[in-house]
Amino acid sequence: MNLKNKKVLLGISGGIAAYKGADLIRRLQDQGAEVRVVMSKGATAFITPLTLQALSGHPVSTDLLDPAAEMGMGHIELARWADVVVIAPATANVIARINAGMADELITTACLATDAPVVICPAMNQQMYLNIATQENLANLSRRGYTIWGPDAGIQACGEVGPGRMLQPLDICARLEQFFAPKLLAGQKIMITAGPTREAIDPVRYISNHSSGKMGYALAQAAAAMGAEVTLVSGPVNLATPAGVTRINVESAEQMLHSVMQDIAQQHIFIGCAAVADYKVKQVADQKIKKSNAHMQLDMERNPDILATVAQQQQRPFTVGFAAETQDVAHYAMDKLKRKNLDMIAANDVSIAGQGFNADSNALTVFWQDGQQALAVASKQAIAQQLLTLIANRIKSS
Repeated sequence: MNLKNKKVLLGISGGIAAYKGADLIRRLQDQGAEVRVVMSKGATAFITPLTLQALSGHPVSTDLLDPAAEMGMGHIELARWADVVVIAPATANVIARINAGMADELITTACLATDAPVVICPAMNQQMYLNIATQENLANLSRRGYTIWGPDAGIQACGEVGPGRMLQPLDICARLEQFFAPKLLAGQKIMITAGPTREAIDPVRYISNHSSGKMGYALAQAAAAMGAEVTLVSGPVNLATPAGVTRINVESAEQMLHSVMQDIAQQHIFIGCAAVADYKVKQVADQKIKKSNAHMQLDMERNPDILATVAQQQQRPFTVGFAAETQDVAHYAMDKLKRKNLDMIAANDVSIAGQGFNADSNALTVFWQDGQQALAVASKQAIAQQLLTLIANRIKSS
């Protein structure tokens, strides 16, 4: 447990996601962390300090100038006590005040008074999140060394749909574990492909697949947290670039191959996590194809095999592939491992609901020439950390 004996100061601000604070405390404690809570005034309208006090086992602080606490300079002591400060949920208001360096409330003062890392987990209406003021505030905080996690996208309490949902407590715990994980990949350069590719039919249509890119992005985030220098070659996805990761955007398989091969000689590890389209249209139409016939036939040809191309290089990196299958997972994964001359392959059964494409969880069976290991269902962030640990250990033992 990477959070064993870690001291987490949890700041809860005034949004509907404040209720998730109760679950987050329990999840952190389950991982061995000690949790203390500070709340904004607004947060107390959504969940009571008494509830969080009962769960954390410590008094919950809400007042900046509490006479009893200030006898010992309580707001400073809390800031000094923490190994990490996590603001979850972080509303647009509290993000703006932290960015402005305000010390008008205990939750913002703690961020100013600590020398521990501060993690911001945004949670707000999607339009508030997308507003240029909020985006600039988050960008400024990131430049100053604050860590920004999230938000997720989806249906919100107001009924709107879009980015702005606070990350789930399990996700935050997994990311904190990564944050404190040993830097097993320090000094390593890692290239990761992620997401789908789009293969054009005409100027307005394309062929693609259901990949969300979440697994590849989780790997990029975890690799950066473990000390690696990460390059993420991404197909079109609706995901934010993880902090400290260099992202290259591509559309087609050919574009992805070109971007990969430009810098592959400098990489120590390559992970092909993208769901690259196997086929492309042989002749892309210059103009939109009109709906004039009852049937349409497309002449298709094979796309370049990015993973095999990397594995064939004389001076190649440690090469890891993914196999998304719907049947005979182990058979097809081992065949792909040998046929493409890979060092390791991570296989998952995407026919199982709740894991694989578009899901937030995954389960993998990882194969190499003389062994294998199953990674049970967990968040993609947790799976990413486990897989990278396996890779680091394999490289160390080879």
